[in-house]
Amino acid sequence: MSLIPAPDLRRELGDWRLWTVRAIVIALAGTAGLTVVGFSWLADKAYETFAALRNVAWWSPLIWTPACTAFVVWCTRRFAPGAAGSGIPQVMATLEPEVGDAERGLFVSLRLTVAKILLTTGGLLGGLSLGREGPSVQIAAGVMLQARRLIPAGSAVGVHGLLVAGGAAGIAAAFNTPLGGVMFAIEELARAPEQRSSGLIIVGIVLAGLVGVSAHGDSAYFGVIHAPAIGLDLLLPGLLVAVLAGLAGGLFSRLMIASLSGRSPDRVSRWRAHRPVLFAAGCGLAVALIGVVTDGAAFGSGYASTRHMVEGSAAMPFAYAPFKFLATWLTTWSGVPAGIFAPSLAIGAAFGNDVALLLYGMQVPALIALGMVGFLAAATQAPLTAFMIVMEMVDGHAMVLSLMMCALIAFAVARLISPPLYPTLARLQLGRIPASTAAPAAPVTAD
Repeated sequence: MSLIPAPDLRRELGDWRLWTVRAIVIALAGTAGLTVVGFSWLADKAYETFAALRNVAWWSPLIWTPACTAFVVWCTRRFAPGAAGSGIPQVMATLEPEVGDAERGLFVSLRLTVAKILLTTGGLLGGLSLGREGPSVQIAAGVMLQARRLIPAGSAVGVHGLLVAGGAAGIAAAFNTPLGGVMFAIEELARAPEQRSSGLIIVGIVLAGLVGVSAHGDSAYFGVIHAPAIGLDLLLPGLLVAVLAGLAGGLFSRLMIASLSGRSPDRVSRWRAHRPVLFAAGCGLAVALIGVVTDGAAFGSGYASTRHMVEGSAAMPFAYAPFKFLATWLTTWSGVPAGIFAPSLAIGAAFGNDVALLLYGMQVPALIALGMVGFLAAATQAPLTAFMIVMEMVDGHAMVLSLMMCALIAFAVARLISPPLYPTLARLQLGRIPASTAAPAAPVTAD
């Protein structure tokens, strides 16, 4: 047997350009992961500051939250309009063929990465009901996109691959779920991936996830769900949770699209269009009232409430799910940079908890897990990503099939109510491209 490498292998080992590209992509993937970890730390500190302020004076959110919301929206509209919203639609819009080099900076850039970090942190400083996982997608994509300045011309890794790797790296690092990041890339972003570089892209996504795991520890983001053995007695309650989560998630998605499109002729939408900062203050006041009524439970991302339910250390009241639903919708409608992943998991956990309480405490951990995967799958219409994220929280593999079926059922129910959330919002984002430089975007229609 000859020990001389094959010609293709010798050529690959000796191609310095190829190894330069690999080194740049891997280095920036690690940097993207570290950036998301730093953003997570800053966001947590901001919410801790808000909680400390609320502990000093219970009524302080009634003043502080509206003022903070108005200031964040003013800054967003004045300095970084591309940072508004979740961040996932911006990355998806950037992947569209009509977006060229001249327009890409409207949606993803290093400047928008910095703005997204500061503005989302400002929203959590005000106690708004938002998640940092969606913003992490735009943040990491902005970091990853800088590789195009360093990669030699003619490389197999193009802008599309860098955006997919960066966006998925944001999910992987934010949730401590490398597999969840890979699934997000496949399901939501990689509609036409570069085949020659797909392996390198996946390596970058996994590396960013490992950076998150190294920083936060090898533990599930929302804790571990210790579900007992699953039997036929879970069939009807699980189906009820799946349908309920699908209906609620589909309604949430439809409300988001109607609210953010700006096409509704009602008086409130006209107020939002003509007085956006004042409207934001009104939304902030409404969120503050909901937070005060729920004794603070509706404030923030919902991380603490979800963890309490997952670990069984506390049960949320029946009203928590609708109140968190309203607070999250109002937060997003206000115009602040805000994600919905973490609040969606909190709402879904509460729905599962409510069904369990109605059935006299039956299968509480399992129904909470089903509620989480069901509502997230319905709201985002990304069932595989939702399944992967929640599956990594479950202790053991007894619920794998149950989680998968719940995600698919909730997704199917939601599709009857609303078009896909992120692709629809991405098409709306394309309307920001100057008409003289872009083809008209596809019309937004209900599926």
